[in-house]
Amino acid sequence: MKFCMITTFFGPHSFGGDAAYVDRLCQALCRRGHEVHVFYCVDAFNAVRGDHPLRSYTPTPGLHLHPLESGYGTLSPLATQATGLPLFKSKALREVLDADDLDVVHFHNISLVGGPGVLGLGANTRAVRIMTAHEHWLICPMHLLWKYDRKPCDGASCLRCTVAGGRPPQAWRYTNAIPKALGHLDALLFPSAHALEEHRSRGVDRWAPLVHLPYFLPDDWSQGIEDEEPTPTERPYLAAAGRLVAMKGFQRLIPLMRNLPEADLRIAGTGPYEASLRKLAEGLPNVHFEGLLGGQGLARLFRGSRAVVVPSLFPETFGYVVLEAFATGTPVIVHEGGGAILETGVASGGGLGYRTDTELLTAMRRMVHDEDLRSGLAAQGFSQRIGPWSETEHVHRYLELIAGRRAARDSGVKTRLDPAAGSLAARHATRATSSSPATKAR
Repeated sequence: MKFCMITTFFGPHSFGGDAAYVDRLCQALCRRGHEVHVFYCVDAFNAVRGDHPLRSYTPTPGLHLHPLESGYGTLSPLATQATGLPLFKSKALREVLDADDLDVVHFHNISLVGGPGVLGLGANTRAVRIMTAHEHWLICPMHLLWKYDRKPCDGASCLRCTVAGGRPPQAWRYTNAIPKALGHLDALLFPSAHALEEHRSRGVDRWAPLVHLPYFLPDDWSQGIEDEEPTPTERPYLAAAGRLVAMKGFQRLIPLMRNLPEADLRIAGTGPYEASLRKLAEGLPNVHFEGLLGGQGLARLFRGSRAVVVPSLFPETFGYVVLEAFATGTPVIVHEGGGAILETGVASGGGLGYRTDTELLTAMRRMVHDEDLRSGLAAQGFSQRIGPWSETEHVHRYLELIAGRRAARDSGVKTRLDPAAGSLAARHATRATSSSPATKAR
């Protein structure tokens, strides 16, 4: 089949997160003989990259990259942000979406490459159209349900929050742009039950069928590493990784290392908050910054650690770092306010949850000193990586979903705008994690 992926960031022009999933999905499809084209926005990356380096990236055979540059630079993503339309990218996107040989169009993070307007672009009515909600962009102008850049969203104050965040006003959010756009989709996918429920509770299932499809890791992501003995270190250590921004919560983690002198903390990643975090770590010889690590480097860092700490303060839609830890046979410690990471990291059986700093410190001490606890959690986590979060299972469900959506369309069944269909998909996608027992640090 011929696939078209449309997303804002990808390959060398990306920060991780949703781009990592798109890359892994593309490679998995190419390995199975499919043809995949990815359209992404270089203008948007350059507008927000700051000092973030370009990634080294070589596409796998069968994967075709189409970086979009308008000639207008930052003006292009700003115009899309403000209007919700592709504008300067519309011609290039319309050409591919008009192609009659496309089988599947998969939209991802479209906030700066086309906005909701891109979902209905193009004349090809044959291709199955799906979208993955990697963030909360459909229901939050700041994407993250993170209010005033300091706390989880506790009520709609969208205009004030947008202005405080320095984002251009988005008047299109007060129109029917999103319902109209979602009406062009055959399915709206979510990597976690938590993210799906956040959207369902706000009525998104009235406009498109909602489906839970978790992320995955390639079969060879940590090939050999999970079987090799970790490199011996003089001291036990805990690992953490992610973009260094305030909402990731590393500033809550670092000071606690003063109370855990027998172990080290090694943090992988880079970002605009790095200088502040380094200053916070001054005088703590057991806190180390590893910089931006590639897949193998990150896997080895995780493999040798006692646990991977995920202190996210905002509601994550999945938390890839949890799955990456599980792939190396390492348990996790996750903040219960981190949205889906409670689902992925605790309800899965592979980690400990915490709510307060005291509980976090207790969990870290237990992981450092209690080998029976650590090994039991690690085994549970690894079972998720080779089972429901494996590449084989994911691709099977993905292609099955596409076949089902195509069959429904060919049979004349109306699903895209049927509220009952959307609700049914949401109900059958997964059980809410609130019904699952959680392992606590306390």
